[in-house]
Amino acid sequence: MKEVNIADVAPQILKQIEKGVFLTVKQGDNTNTMTIGWGMLGRIWNRQIFMVLVRYSRYTYELIEKADSFTVSIPKYNTLEDALNICGTKSGRDIDKFKECNLTCEPGKTVASPIIAECDIHVECKIIYKQPLDPEKIPEEIKKVHYKTQDYHVLYYGEIQKTFVRE
Repeated sequence: MKEVNIADVAPQILKQIEKGVFLTVKQGDNTNTMTIGWGMLGRIWNRQIFMVLVRYSRYTYELIEKADSFTVSIPKYNTLEDALNICGTKSGRDIDKFKECNLTCEPGKTVASPIIAECDIHVECKIIYKQPLDPEKIPEEIKKVHYKTQDYHVLYYGEIQKTFVRE
């Protein structure tokens, strides 16, 4: 793998995130991945940040709340669609998503959370801030579409430690 600047691969990440990317977290002996379709790349506090959203109901939430890092693994556009579907609809409480989807964990180079070997871009992040969404401040039209069951998100701000591409 080759280290790159996040700006060099941001267009590919933003294009693929609409189809889904893998958010992976390791906490203690437990590792889980889930598909995310929302996230933000940016610069805050003079740091490069990848912000991800995780609902309270997700198994990943249980892990990320106690973790200090996460990774985002991005497959090539229009690949790993079955794995993205399973990881976005099944819970790591019930199945081993890595086994079910034939995904391989590889250790992160700078963080405790692993990357998914079958992907082409990997972003390793250290959690530096988290913020639960305030339901009172979310417009009603958004709540009606995205929060019908009131299962809100927590925002996790990950300082990007390193970004790699598979050669």
